[in-house]
Amino acid sequence: MKKISIFLMIAALAAVSCSKGEYMSYDGYWDGMICGEPEDGTQPAGDNFDEIKENGFVATATQPTSTFSVDADGATYAYMRRCIKGRKQIPPKNSVRIEEYLNYFTFDYPDPTGSETLAINAELGECPWNTEHKLLRLGLKGKSLQDSEIPEANYILLIDVSGSMQGEDRLDLVKTGLTTMVDYMKPTDRIAIITYSGSVQKLLESTLVKDAAAIKKAIKGLSASGSTAGGAAMKMAYEEAVEHYVKGGNNRIIMCTDGDFNVGVSSTSALVEMVESYLNKGIYLSIMGFGAGNFQDARMEDLSNHGNGTYTYVDSEEEMMKVFVTERSHFYSVANDTKCQITFDSTAVKSYRLIGYENRVMNNEDFANDKKDAGEIGAGQTVTALYEIVPGSNFTASANALRFDVRYKKALGESSRSLSLNVAVPAMDASGQFAAPASENMLFASGVAALGLCFRDSEYKGNATVGMAKELVDSGRSFDPGNFRKQLSGLIDIVLKR
Repeated sequence: MKKISIFLMIAALAAVSCSKGEYMSYDGYWDGMICGEPEDGTQPAGDNFDEIKENGFVATATQPTSTFSVDADGATYAYMRRCIKGRKQIPPKNSVRIEEYLNYFTFDYPDPTGSETLAINAELGECPWNTEHKLLRLGLKGKSLQDSEIPEANYILLIDVSGSMQGEDRLDLVKTGLTTMVDYMKPTDRIAIITYSGSVQKLLESTLVKDAAAIKKAIKGLSASGSTAGGAAMKMAYEEAVEHYVKGGNNRIIMCTDGDFNVGVSSTSALVEMVESYLNKGIYLSIMGFGAGNFQDARMEDLSNHGNGTYTYVDSEEEMMKVFVTERSHFYSVANDTKCQITFDSTAVKSYRLIGYENRVMNNEDFANDKKDAGEIGAGQTVTALYEIVPGSNFTASANALRFDVRYKKALGESSRSLSLNVAVPAMDASGQFAAPASENMLFASGVAALGLCFRDSEYKGNATVGMAKELVDSGRSFDPGNFRKQLSGLIDIVLKR
């Protein structure tokens, strides 16, 4: 059976009423079982997420161009996994950033060729939750590098040791992950350690990794207590990064925290202003979020978005290994200030909706402005975006549907480079369905998106169900580095059997 027929089969199944084991909505079977909230509703959850207002459909007749910054983070996917696997609960609606669900996974995209450090690809496919619509999948991949090709690192470990970080799922995880990371670094790399609770301390001066014993001793000796003076600590970390700056190297602050700053500079706006003041100094910010119950996602997401940053949520030792070992090359950015711009042919596409990326949408005129900050992509890292589109009168085989343009910088401070790709409508059968099979990249991406739409109880979810997401995810699992796609299938099973 052609893969394309999977979409038709799933769409038909979606019309069938859900059984008790199927996810229905926040008003259905899972009512009262939202992660982080007590079942009796006596108090609000302590975890803090900004409200998400989903992107709506835009008419191409009035606005044919859509622009957004890439987002390579995967934080809220790992948070969802903790909710389902650890608590048998669904994630809060506003924790569901579909772009982070997609970008948690590595997709089977081709590497750049020639002198480029970024490659792009695109595909049109069926929309499984609305058979009258189509899906556009956009793919980007940063150049893969061998360990020997990655420049020397100047890492500042900025570690929250306040009382709220106490526990196996917080500081103990930090210590395990960072200790393991040291084993995979070059002897000529450097690490400094700054800790903060009620006060700030430079626990370890910038030290060459060849002295791994001293670095590990400092990490293993960490303990949690007191309040949280995160703002002062962040300033010290940036000053330390500047002092030991490695020209052409990977100068990066790695911040491990639950995001609860309550001493000194603590407002998000003041912290963002501080982070932005270092944007042009070539220093990156990676934020690792830990814990639940007092988890300040909104603050960490905002800081990473404004600080040449990445943001990860760590829920397990397995995730620490993924971040610090198997995907450690992602710490080195090969595509900086990366922006995407899609220009639709208004005769082929009537309207479109960007799925996710709500806080990454940009003004169209900012696309060519090199002074506008945008997202980073690490070595070997993939980024995926989906648009749901309504076909227009000229959505016919070989018609030009859109142009996909990307601007990126090989290094911060350089001028942008441009990539462009024209996307034509593929051949269709008599029923108006695409004749060629959908790729596994498309099947898996649409399954992840369907799951996110269900968890959000999105007004745009159409016929999407968790059962549909399961079918699609399982149809796109042959490429599965780290077995993370298999793990997602297992998480969906927990929801379906609940």
